[in-house]
Formats: sequence, structure tokens, C-alpha cells
Amino acid sequence: SSTSSSASSSSTLSPLSDIAKAAGKQYFGVAVDTNELANATYKVNLDNSHLFGQITPGNKMKWDATEPSRNSFSFSAADAIVTWAQGGGKEIRGHTLVWHSQLPSWVTSGAFDNSTLVSILQNHVTNVVTHFKGQLKTWDVVNEIFNEDGTWRTSVFSTTIGEYFVDIAFRAAAAADPDVGLAANDYNLDYGGAKVTAYVDLVNRLKARGVKITQVGSQAHLIVGSVPSYSTLVTGFQSLVATGVDVAITELDIRMTLPVTDALLAQQKKDYNTVIRACMAVSRCIGMTIWAYSDYYSWIPSVFSGQGAALPWDEQLQPKPAFYGIVDGLNGITD
Repeated sequence: SSTSSSASSSSTLSPLSDIAKAAGKQYFGVAVDTNELANATYKVNLDNSHLFGQITPGNKMKWDATEPSRNSFSFSAADAIVTWAQGGGKEIRGHTLVWHSQLPSWVTSGAFDNSTLVSILQNHVTNVVTHFKGQLKTWDVVNEIFNEDGTWRTSVFSTTIGEYFVDIAFRAAAAADPDVGLAANDYNLDYGGAKVTAYVDLVNRLKARGVKITQVGSQAHLIVGSVPSYSTLVTGFQSLVATGVDVAITELDIRMTLPVTDALLAQQKKDYNTVIRACMAVSRCIGMTIWAYSDYYSWIPSVFSGQGAALPWDEQLQPKPAFYGIVDGLNGITD
């Protein structure tokens, strides 16, 4: 396999999380999944908590993994990731309690009425959050709930319950673990506009209704050469922070149309640098997480045909120019 070549010595790489913390952030992190932890070569960098001080399980805390059949819960895969992360002193983000995707068919095809689905939602959130109580820093309580125009995304939850499925999920999570951070997470919050406005308005409504929400996560799945300007990114973060929540960059990758060229790699370095600098400039942007670290494990090629090379390390686990763009950004240097 392409990961059999030696990874860049983990000890010689700039310690991204240490640099971020020294500059006042809580972490620099990475998404992790079970198959990645089974790859000893790839795992060397994952184990390095100076490099990655935070992790987000990619799939093993989602509904299809944790409650595959009604009221039958399965945590072994997620527990293994949590145990590994705790052994390295890493902060852990729970991902995700309520999402329209990766739902088991019993949820999507159950034709439940409002009151039944409300109880199913409360039961799921309560059981999952209780299981991991005290072990996680933040939960992505809801994921991808708005369309690009700021309207509610169609899902079994929004269709059957309406807007208040969000309140129900956040209230259940807060009751199950009063100390864990509670976030709404979404993509395309980078450009401002209607989707960001929808989250600003939602946070304000939730707070007015006495619902605890502590963060909005910006996934930041971006495209080389089309990343918003530094000022646009900062303005977007500031508009969310103005509601009284933190923000975080939660799933960062910056994809390109293949084949890889030196020019695209140079632009990708600048683009990563811009995103990182924007977070560094906003005190309540608390950290940054990349969605895997090597192109070998990127989700992009399987979803976006003809695109890829989105991460800071290549398929041979060698750092790309983007890695050094991140280092510069963490250090306040513009590329």
C-alpha cells in the first residue's frame, strides 16, 4: 500500500498543537477512524500529541454506529477510539448526535409520528451523551441542519418535529452531561451570507428559549483557489462569536481538481495559511481540526469525482507545502 513508505519522522515535524496552544488556542486536531488506528505507520503521527492535541472520531459516534436498531446501543468501536485518545492526553470532540445522514433505516423509514420521534431523539441523545459523560470536550449536537439559503434542510427530524428538534436535542444533551460543550456544526459557513445568518439567528433564538449552546463548528471543506479572503473568514467568525458562542474549524480540508501540480500545491499552501490565520485572529475561534491528515485517508475522492489531494500530507505520508502553510499561519506569518 501507499502508506508502507516511511512517514516523515513525527519528531521532526513542527508540533502544530503545541504551537497553537502557545498562541492561545486550545488545540490543533485531526479526525480519526478505526481503520486508521490499525495502520501502524499512519498511527505514528496520530499518536504524537504535540502534533495533534485533539481528535474527532470520523464515523463511530454517528447514529448508525451507536444505535443500529431501536434502543440497542453499540459503543465498542467508539470506546476504543476514546480510550486511545485519552492515553495520549488528547481532547475529544463527539461527532455527531443528530444528522440527516448515516441514520439507520429504522429511523428514516419508521414513519414515526411527532411524539414518537421526539422520544426516540431524546432517548438516543440521552444514552449516547451519558455513555461518554466526562470524557469529551464538546459534542456536535446537530450537524448540517440548514440549506445554503438558510432554510431548514429536509430531514426526518425537521419534517416530523419541526425546528424544535434542535431544542430537544440540545436540552437532552445538556441534561445528560452538564459539563460538555454543545455545538451546531455545518459546512459553507466560510463565505458569510444566508447560512451564517441562519446560525446567528438560531443561536439567538435558542438562548432566548433557555437552551444551552456553546459553539458553532465551521467544517471548512474548501476548494483550492476558491477559499474566501482572510477578511471574509474573520468577519464570518466574528458574526457567530457575537452571539456569545465560541467557534471552531472542525473538518478542514481544501481539495483540488486532479492531477496535482506544483501550482496547485502552492495555492493550497496559501489557502490553508489563510484559513488558519483567520482562526488565529479571532480569540473565540478556539481550535482547528483537519479531516484526516493524509490524502491516503481523505473522503474527498469517493464523493467528489476527479478531485482530491485535499490534506496537508500526501498519500505517502510526506508533508506537502500545505503543512508549512499551516505552520506559518499558526505563527502569524502570511504566505
